[in-house]
Amino acid sequence: MSVEGDLDALTIVEASRRLGARELSATDLTRAVLSRIAAEDGDLHAFLTVAEDDALRAAAASDARLAAGTATGPLDGIPVAVKDVIATAGIRTTAASRMLADFVPPYDATVTARLKAAGAVIVGKTNCDEFAMGSSNENSAYGSARNPWDRTRVPGGSSGGSAVAVAAGLALGSLGTDTGGSVRLPASYCGVVGMKPTYGRVSRYGVIAYASSLDQVGPFARTVDDCALLLGVLAGHDPRDSTSVDRPVPDYMAALRAGVAGLRVAIPREYFAEGMQPEVARAVRAAVDALGGLGARVESVSLPHTEYAVAAYYMIATAEASSNLARYDGVRYGSRVDGGSLLDMYCRTRAAGFGAEVKRRIMLGTYALSAGYYDAYYLKAQKVRTLIRQDFARVFEHADVVVTPTAPTTAFRLGEKLADPLQMYLSDIFTISVNLAGLPGIVVPCGFDAAGLPIGLQIVGPPFGEEVVLRAARAYEAATEWHTRRPPRPGAAR
Repeated sequence: MSVEGDLDALTIVEASRRLGARELSATDLTRAVLSRIAAEDGDLHAFLTVAEDDALRAAAASDARLAAGTATGPLDGIPVAVKDVIATAGIRTTAASRMLADFVPPYDATVTARLKAAGAVIVGKTNCDEFAMGSSNENSAYGSARNPWDRTRVPGGSSGGSAVAVAAGLALGSLGTDTGGSVRLPASYCGVVGMKPTYGRVSRYGVIAYASSLDQVGPFARTVDDCALLLGVLAGHDPRDSTSVDRPVPDYMAALRAGVAGLRVAIPREYFAEGMQPEVARAVRAAVDALGGLGARVESVSLPHTEYAVAAYYMIATAEASSNLARYDGVRYGSRVDGGSLLDMYCRTRAAGFGAEVKRRIMLGTYALSAGYYDAYYLKAQKVRTLIRQDFARVFEHADVVVTPTAPTTAFRLGEKLADPLQMYLSDIFTISVNLAGLPGIVVPCGFDAAGLPIGLQIVGPPFGEEVVLRAARAYEAATEWHTRRPPRPGAAR
């Protein structure tokens, strides 16, 4: 079988084994991935920039290390993709915005540098919602990525391109960012594994900021093992990020084999809300039953402040966005539209550079922070955030993980919710609380609906509980086959 044919089944763990045994070269693997991108990404639109020359140089260097027996680890020679809000030295980084259409960073984000140091081959920058603001990837200034399971559907946002790349075999792993579900929602919609680490576990240095108290980088992969490998490379203290936590990084791979016998699994009643797609509810409940069958102890719990999470999130996130995006003024870097005065230049630049959703969030956040409204809106939202964090803390006093649906429905149609921002925001109703509380969460495939669209199971842990989250996800994955399914290739029968 050719390397190109292998891409539909190849995992990072298996590719690493084959590279180490010299059954496969990093150059051949990278060329196969680039060939797949060239053949299919015109339709999927997962990438905004393909870094072919850089990738082939990195692959050749990896082959030299592998031949010399000096490989840097299990990611050496593995083709990966990086969300286009993460700085990559010498490679265009646009945040999917016209504002940064020609921006080429002079430095790497810490997570990019760690991938490179581990020998990973970065094949390109993936599509996303503009400045990571969105739930569907439709807010990209360069057009939406498309769901490989049904190309009339959204891939989820904001890290849609990263999820599509892994699902369609355009990369073996990828990085996204998760501010309110932006890794976990696309993972659910595209049928891959996606993880949001604890806030502070992975450096945000070099990540274009949306909401600084919520943003966190996380990996996408086809399996939990691959996800754990990626997280082990990304995690760890970075003195350049003041929110990075200085504590040891566990051996995540070693934690995977422990199983779930005796594990205490909490199921929050509030996450099975009215209006949820029945197939989603059934698939998640079947997954909970499967965990129980593996020896986990399942109990129903309450997270009573869940109903306020969406409102609190969109107050805090938009306020932080208003502050973070003030720097895009046409003066220092990014796009500039000249005007008759300094103020006119500001107005013209921001009017032309930002899309409708980014403008909406800036205006909401500016209003929330304005004199006379700060206490009524922003401060109150922060108090609700504390209540949500306390809800989880109480549950984790007698539970090891919380298991929930990832989204109320499977992937919706392109354009279906664009005219109704509130309905779009509600797509994140089951993921937002995890960001507000700063907790780790993972999504693994747990079924399909009647239309053949993936359904994702969310597993949430206590702060810095990535080990137990990965352990539970790996046990469920090993007992099921959902993660082995691949989307149809172009021209194949569904």
